[in-house]
Amino acid sequence: MRLWHLLAALIVLSIASVFIGVKDISPADLLRLNEEQLQVLLISRIPRLISIIIAGVSMGVAGLIMQQLSQNKFVSPTTGGTDDSARLGMLVILILFPAAPPMLKMLGAFSFALAGTFVFMRLLDKIKFKDAMFIPLLGLMFGGIVTSIATFLAYQYDLIQSLTAWLQGNFALSMKGRYELLYVGIPVVILAYLYANKFTIAGMGEQFAVNLGLNYRKVVNLGLVLVALASSVVMVTVGTIPFLGLIIPNIVTLYLGDHLKKVLPHTALLGAVFVLFCDILGRVVIYPYEVPIGLTVGILGSGMFLYLLLRRKTHDISS
Repeated sequence: MRLWHLLAALIVLSIASVFIGVKDISPADLLRLNEEQLQVLLISRIPRLISIIIAGVSMGVAGLIMQQLSQNKFVSPTTGGTDDSARLGMLVILILFPAAPPMLKMLGAFSFALAGTFVFMRLLDKIKFKDAMFIPLLGLMFGGIVTSIATFLAYQYDLIQSLTAWLQGNFALSMKGRYELLYVGIPVVILAYLYANKFTIAGMGEQFAVNLGLNYRKVVNLGLVLVALASSVVMVTVGTIPFLGLIIPNIVTLYLGDHLKKVLPHTALLGAVFVLFCDILGRVVIYPYEVPIGLTVGILGSGMFLYLLLRRKTHDISS
């Protein structure tokens, strides 16, 4: 799949996304928009489109970095405890500051997501059993522990409905004035591209990277900061989008290889295209009602995750 194929798909789906919704707006209406239609486009449809693209790009790139640094194709913010830790961070902020603004929620989610990701990576350094399937299972168990703590606190402070809402990503509330925090994801992607070669070297192992003169710990820490920042921003503004950071990098590396700088643009575009497709599917499958993006991506993503596991198992047996 060439880059221009993904770009063309992104453009087509973006145009379709703008004209799909309960309020009927056709391309011909763009020449004679009334006040209500103009407000729908500026306040809802266009901000939603921007949110979808940035979220898809950010989470795809975050998953790619995490897989590269952990040297495991089944690690992502979903399977490495990052998302679970970000939810716990948001919950703690809500408990301490009930009227907290989005920026404070993001800082809380970022702090906990970064801490959780560091703990997971530290666990990887400590264990000797490096089986490809064991590591994501370890991450899921770690995430389960964090989620259990969050659930306990949510029941204690009567915030279980808020916690449940964060479990399902939803772009329906991505409107003007409520989505702008996602722009933080843009410099994250830019930094990921600028440091792509160093992340690639770091992914070859500490000893190899140090022999090449790379400050291994500094590069890894920067990568984890970018992963935590992208995950927490998406969590605060949209909610959880499961398996996105897992399946998109795997699909791209299947046909392009593992060099991060080469695959990063494809990963970013495919992430945006995939989320756009799932969002449009969620809007039309039970029209005029809407299926949350967390559910559509979760269903398709879990199926692809299962396929990748079975494919890996078949490959190991044949080897």
